[in-house]
Formats: sequence, structure tokens, C-alpha cells
Amino acid sequence: MAKATKKQALGRGLSALLKENAADITSATDKNADQLVGNILEIDLSKIEVNPFQPRTYFDEDALQELANSIKELGVIQPITVRKGTGNTFQLVSGERRFRASKLIGNETIPAYIRLANDQEMLEMALVENIQRKNLDPIEVALSYQRLLDEIQLTQEELSVRVGKKRSTVTNYVRLLKLDPIIQTGMRDGFISMGHGRALINVENTDSQLDIYSKIVKNKLSVRQTEELVKNLKDSKAKPKKQKKTPSYIKESVDQLSAFFGHKIDITVNSKGKGKLSIPFHSEEDFKRIKDLLS
Repeated sequence: MAKATKKQALGRGLSALLKENAADITSATDKNADQLVGNILEIDLSKIEVNPFQPRTYFDEDALQELANSIKELGVIQPITVRKGTGNTFQLVSGERRFRASKLIGNETIPAYIRLANDQEMLEMALVENIQRKNLDPIEVALSYQRLLDEIQLTQEELSVRVGKKRSTVTNYVRLLKLDPIIQTGMRDGFISMGHGRALINVENTDSQLDIYSKIVKNKLSVRQTEELVKNLKDSKAKPKKQKKTPSYIKESVDQLSAFFGHKIDITVNSKGKGKLSIPFHSEEDFKRIKDLLS
């Protein structure tokens, strides 16, 4: 009998630690909001709206079910965070997975920490919480960083302090958004890693980026192999183009023509033997002189 009682207490989770005589949150009004803020209380799930600023749109169903099973057995270990709305309503700040999982198993209430927050703070908290997750793909992190930079108007230095990351880390993530959308999607779907993406950023031409991306996926290239491929591409572009071999009959005549016109004559010829002869001049008088020579 004792074991059953103990298991029941564990099943209640955090709610077992809450005071039994906590204020009835459903009857609260805005007038006594200051009495609710800063407390952890059991709130009806039906009174809570999801966070409209939530940057995360995909929730893995299997992982959500696992969390639901855990909550069913042990209860909600960590409370969600909500902000006080008007009347008897609340808005989710963080903890949407716990919120969804609790609804999944039919729970009617959930322990929640109540606070006040404006829309900007709501967005910032949602984004920062999102960034701290360990299962985010690199593009999700990059998009969250970019939203903080754009919508909260933070500098990369300020952002690095807010999220507890080095500034170089923030920069490396944000740069991923310069990649072609196809490559970004490939990174989100796990076809390539962030290391592959960082290597591809160094390729300015989009077509070349996509070409290398296709080779990575097709041949399952490692990050090191990708870096080598990018390096070879840049080296090949840096090498000067080989000059076409000038036919001997032109070589023999260039000096003679240059001496005749008094300027170095430029002659180009293509593979079919067609060419162009260029005679430079430096002034009107020089032009007339060359014209007289041609006449």
C-alpha cells in the first residue's frame, strides 16, 4: 500500500511539490495579476494559448509521445513558463513540448511559472530557448540568430552574450543563410552537415555550389574531401589561362609591322585561323600619321 502511495506521488510530478492551498488561478483577474506573477501554480491547459512568436514549427511525433509517456509516469518535472494575459487567459512563453505532451495524455492542468513579458521579450525568450535545444538543425539555429539580429535589433556581439556563444560561432551560423535554398534544405534534412555548408559558403557561384553539393550527396564526401574540392575549384580559377599558340607566320611579321607603324602591333588569331590586328594610336596627329601610312 505504501508503494502505491509513493508511486502516486511521483506520478503527480512537480504538482506534488506545489502548495495544496494555492490560489485558484482560473478565478484570477488582471487586478490581482501582481499576486500571481513570480509563482508556480497549476493552470488549466484550456486557459493557455500557444506562443505566437514560437519559431519552431515542427515537433517530432515520436519524441512527443515519449515525453507524454514520461509525464504520465512521473508528471511534469519542470514547469512551463507563461505570461499573464487579460482575464483568465495565459500565453505560453516556453515549454510547448511539455504543453503538447500533457494535452496528448489528457491532462487538464500543468504546473506553470507566471511572469509578465511584452511581445519583444516573448519573441526573444522563445528564440533563445529554441537556440539552446540540442536537437536543432544548423539552419534552424541560423534562422533564430537572424531573427534576433533583425527583430530585436541586436549586434552579433550582444547576441553572443545573450545566448552564451562565441561571436565567431554566431557568425558561422548566420553565414549559412547565404547558401542556396536547396543546400539549406539538404542541411535541414541531414544530407550534409554544417561543416559541409561552411565549406560551400566559400564558393561564390551558385551553380558551382549546387554542383559540389550534388557530388557530396552522390559520393558521400566527407567535410575534408569537400574542403579539398572547393580548394581545387578556387585554385583552377586562380590559374592564368593558357595563351593560345601564335602561328609562326604571325610571329615573323609582328616586329616588321610594329616597326612600320611605329607602335607595338597586337595580333590575335583563333583556332580556325581567323584573327584581328590592332594598331594603337596616342593622339589625333598620330592617327592621321597611321592613316597616311595605310593610304
